[in-house]
Amino acid sequence: MGKNLKVCFAASSGGHYEQLMMLKPLMEKYDSFVITEKTKYDSSCKEEKTYYLRQVNRREKLFPVVFILNTLESFKIYLEEKPDIIVCTGVLAMIPMCMIMKIFGKELIYIESFAKVTSATETGKVMYKLADRFLVQWETMKEVFPKATYVGGIY
Repeated sequence: MGKNLKVCFAASSGGHYEQLMMLKPLMEKYDSFVITEKTKYDSSCKEEKTYYLRQVNRREKLFPVVFILNTLESFKIYLEEKPDIIVCTGVLAMIPMCMIMKIFGKELIYIESFAKVTSATETGKVMYKLADRFLVQWETMKEVFPKATYVGGIY
């Protein structure tokens, strides 16, 4: 990755966000910004420009509406920031930005959750088909995602 690349770091709140924050040295190395969910959980990265999407749960009745709103907001962010690469640790609310990046021919790097040792996340199953680089944090996950790259824990 060249110094003049713009990198989008994307993760939902909670553990996925905490994993993303382990990549803080990369955030500081590149022109970057963060996308996460707006929740009661304080997910503010004070040093990084941060955008917030609505929290989404596929089991809720309003899921389709919230997903569409997040997609529109993600597209707006994409047009404003024009990132070259997205690094994503999941989950559902981040799928629209990942899809937008792929539609525009940008690079998608997906990091499967550290919590998953022997089975895939739902988002991981989708991103495995789309990601330019799919990274796993446990060697056992190579059995689930054979084309993935094992990188060890990012903690």
